[in-house]
Amino acid sequence: MTELTPGLTSGAVARRLGVAPTTLRSWDRRYGIGPAAREDGRHRRWSPEDIAVLREMCRLTASGVPPAEAARTAMAGAAPAPPAADDAPPAPLPADEPSPDEVRRELRGLGRAAVRLDSGAMDELLESTIAKHGLVAAWEDVMAPALHAVGRKWQTSEDRYVEVEHLLSWHVSSALRRFGAVTRSASRAARTPPVLLACVPDEQHTLPLEALAAGLAEIGLPTLMFGAAVPPEALDQAVRRTGPAAVVLWAQARSTAHHPLARHIADTSWGVKGARTRPVVLLAGPGWAGRTPAPGMLRPGGLREALAVLRGLCEAARDGERPASTSAWS
Repeated sequence: MTELTPGLTSGAVARRLGVAPTTLRSWDRRYGIGPAAREDGRHRRWSPEDIAVLREMCRLTASGVPPAEAARTAMAGAAPAPPAADDAPPAPLPADEPSPDEVRRELRGLGRAAVRLDSGAMDELLESTIAKHGLVAAWEDVMAPALHAVGRKWQTSEDRYVEVEHLLSWHVSSALRRFGAVTRSASRAARTPPVLLACVPDEQHTLPLEALAAGLAEIGLPTLMFGAAVPPEALDQAVRRTGPAAVVLWAQARSTAHHPLARHIADTSWGVKGARTRPVVLLAGPGWAGRTPAPGMLRPGGLREALAVLRGLCEAARDGERPASTSAWS
């Protein structure tokens, strides 16, 4: 990384270190991780010492240290105790749980910005929500409800607000990908088989999978994101070529849920004779509801549960263990 020069603005520091400007402001406000000097009493300027503290804060939070503890350690210049297992991926970054009032305020703000077609406001709201509450709470409490609300408005308004839904979807996708890119570059690469993410054929809704991909990047797990409407033959080849720890198949509606394909993927094996391996298939999305998952399949209840399940599966794959029984997740 190119060495930063003295006296950089917050925007320049954020761009160089891959941290959202809203995250810098939040760390300054909450933990005092900020520039010691201000030019003309107003403009924030980062000295080399300030930047060194910020670099350490980024390193510690990326390795799973809670932000408050990371801030104290970074400012004190001491190293925290290492994780129990060197190869284990870090836990998701702890964050403050949003209060109901905060959720309503942020949800209304995002919806109003979308209706105004205000791209800048949407970006700022999305980044600040993730920075304050973490990815899971931001997705489950703000992003997904806002998307559902806009979708309902479009369905009941004779095709009005289509442009609002498209613009909001694009900005949510962009926020998720930015978050995933930053956390992936800061995290240690886990030596585990990847998690393969794909929509079933005829399924175009990718945002929930993008949220899952960002969450997996945050905890340091490798992913292969194949996106919308993956043909069965392509999915079969991808599984055989990569040997994933798990395959997540998203179906938004029962009309797109492809149960024969899920069974085929769950039965796909690779490896030498006598040590064949099969992936665990996660049936994600409301389209799979109404049936009990077959052996080798799981149906997680949401993003938080899916991340916990996939973390366990990847750890078992890394250690050469067979995954635990899936019956508890049926």
